[in-house]
Order: sequence, then structure tokens, then C-alpha cells
Amino acid sequence: MADKVVNDTRNIDPSVGGTLFERYFTGRHTAEEIADKTYFLTADYVGVIAMETSDGLLLVDTGMSSTADRVHDELRKHTTAPLHTVVYTHGHMDHAFGLKPWIDAGESPRIIAQERVVERFETYKRTGPLNIHANKVQFGIEEGIVWPQEHDDFIWPTVTYRDELTIEVGGETFELHHAKGETDDATWVFAPERGIVCTGDLWIGMLPNCGNPQKVQRYPEEWADALEAIASKGPRLLLPGHGPIVEGAEQIKKLCLDTAEALRALVEQTLEGLNAGRPHDEIVASVHVPDHLITEPYLDPLYDRPEFIARNVIRKYGGWWSGHPADLLPASREAQAREIVALAGGVDPVVDRALAVNESDPELAGHLAEWAFLAEPGSTRACQCVIDIFGKRAESEISLMGRGILSHAVRRAEKSLAAKGESEA
Repeated sequence: MADKVVNDTRNIDPSVGGTLFERYFTGRHTAEEIADKTYFLTADYVGVIAMETSDGLLLVDTGMSSTADRVHDELRKHTTAPLHTVVYTHGHMDHAFGLKPWIDAGESPRIIAQERVVERFETYKRTGPLNIHANKVQFGIEEGIVWPQEHDDFIWPTVTYRDELTIEVGGETFELHHAKGETDDATWVFAPERGIVCTGDLWIGMLPNCGNPQKVQRYPEEWADALEAIASKGPRLLLPGHGPIVEGAEQIKKLCLDTAEALRALVEQTLEGLNAGRPHDEIVASVHVPDHLITEPYLDPLYDRPEFIARNVIRKYGGWWSGHPADLLPASREAQAREIVALAGGVDPVVDRALAVNESDPELAGHLAEWAFLAEPGSTRACQCVIDIFGKRAESEISLMGRGILSHAVRRAEKSLAAKGESEA
């Protein structure tokens, strides 16, 4: 049956092998009937839900194209009911790209999504290379996802809605509610007769992905609204887009309301700093999850960080200027680095200082390493300094977002070293 408590992640050591997802998500890689006529599986960390009715299946999310055949085959081991309705919880490729095997098998479901899902995929047509690069950095992969203009794995919605939509399938009621959270096109689904809520990425069992440094605007206040609305429904079973399922109305209520409280606190702390006219970096350094929530495992910063969420709030309410006058019309980072290195007497003193302070002040060491590299990207010592300092920070960084970007800096320096070696050969 369902997990009664979200997995405790506080003992995870980021230095052990495997990706964050491999170490955190204990997902069901084969479909299971976790409630009457309700099937759940996790395909490469993405939750897919099928609810069987007398009219056929209601499928909530479809997974990604790389797991589509497995998802289809796993669910078909449990039910031969025709596919009646599909709901996309939002327009991300890991949730909305797995429908093709069903269509190829002759199914013709209605496909429902919030209306902005269509807008999202139109935007992806314009920004494919940008998203490919961002995902390479975020997940440390060499091959990025190619967006819909170059393949047919995304099946477009046939029905869209704006705020709320109640549908009936096989005599059962299913409520679709629009929310803003990780995206502006999110849908959460409540099946009142079953006491089941399908949250998409509004619940992932860790601090919400609400500040992604490379992606578009996130919505922490609206995310909190959605979690509070979910809690008010009193569901007995929560089926997430990522992570372990949660059972029990009181447990679900606590997790949702605690997470909403944490998000609201981060917003208020950030707004307080903005209203006081503080520079952005000071605001970001000061925010924190409330003390009485900080030890809750479902608020661990395993994917995103409070600091990143604060920057997202700043982006929503303020301008892009950091608050420091020199940042308004700045010299290039390379020019700044060359001047700093020249004042220090060359790359070697900067590298020496970076290595000297790395244990006591890794953040400052990172700046020093980056200055050395930007000033002389062909310097073997500068490259190795970046590899050593950012590599160590990546190993100890618990958030996937931070770890991905730090690791990208290492790969960039490694490529520079390799290119230097080839030119000298």
C-alpha cells in the first residue's frame, strides 16, 4: 500500500555515488494498484497515474518519450480498459511526452490541459536551443531535449480550460484546478469519490522547485495557494508528479500546509528586504525556512534552495539591477577579472589565495577561481583551480540546481585544459 510518511532525506550524503534522483526517489518502476482501480508507477522519477472507470481510463500525465513504451506496457498488464481521457498536469516534457504509444495502439482519448500549456509549447518552438542548454547544465547531460518542432512525441491537447473544469468519466467526478507553481499552466486533479489528489509537480516531497536559476518565472505565493486548496479537500491519498506517494488526510494536510507556510515566509522575508532598499545579494543571504520547519525532511533543499527562491521573488517584484551602482552598466566579467588579476600580480597569486581560503570560505574561493580562469582561460593553474574548487563544491552541494551549475563550471575548465593540450601537442 502507500507510503504513510514521506521518505526522510536528511541522512543523504551528496558525496556518495549516483544522482540526486537515484538516491532520493524510491519510485515504483512497475505499475501497482495502490487503491481500487487506481494504478501508479514511477518512470524515470516521473509519476504516472491511471484511474479505471466504467467508461475507460483517466490517465494523469504520461511520462516522457524515453519511457513511453514501458509506461504503456506496465499499465496494460493491469487493465485493458480503453483510454478515455488524459490530463496533462503541466507542459513539461517529463509529464506530457509519453502518449504516442497509446495513440499508435489505436486509442483516441480526449486530452485536457490548462490553456497555457498550448502557449508553453509555442514558446518552446522559439526557445528550443535555450532549453537544450539549460537542461544540459541542470542535469549534467551531453544531449539536450529536442522540443516539439523536431519530433512528434508531444500530442497536443484537444480540450483546454482556464480556471476550473469538472468532468465526469464512468459516472465519477473529477475536478481539475488551475494553479501557478513551477509553471503557470499547472493542473491538480481531485477525485472526490476516491479521495485521491494528483498534484503533478505541486508536491515533490522536498522544498519546491520554485527558484530554478535558469528557467522562467516561478510562483511561490500561488504555489502556496494551491497547496492550501489541496489540503482543504481532505484527500486520503496524494499521488505526486515526483517522489513517494503520501497516505492519510492529516499527513497530507500537514505536509501541504507546512510547505505553503515555508514558501510564504521566504516571500515575506524577500519583500521585507526589497521594501527596505537592501541590495539583492544581502536579501538572498538572509532568507531562511522558519526554524520550526527547517528540520522537516519534506522541506530539504534537495532540488532547489531558499536563496534561489528569493531571487525568483526579486525577479517577480523588482528589477534586474542588483542594487550596487557598478552593476548598472558594468564592465564585462572578463575585463573585471583581468584587472583584478593584474592588481594581484598575475594568475598565480590569485590561484594561491583561492586554494588557501577554500576550506574556510568556499564562496570567496569560487570568485577567486573564476577571476583567474576568466582572466587567463588558457592557464593550466587557473583551469585546475576551477576544477578543484568547483568540483569540491559540487560534491558537497545538496541541491540538484546548484550541483548542476557548479559541475558545468568544472566541465568547462576541463574542456579548456583539453583544448590547451591539443594545441600544444
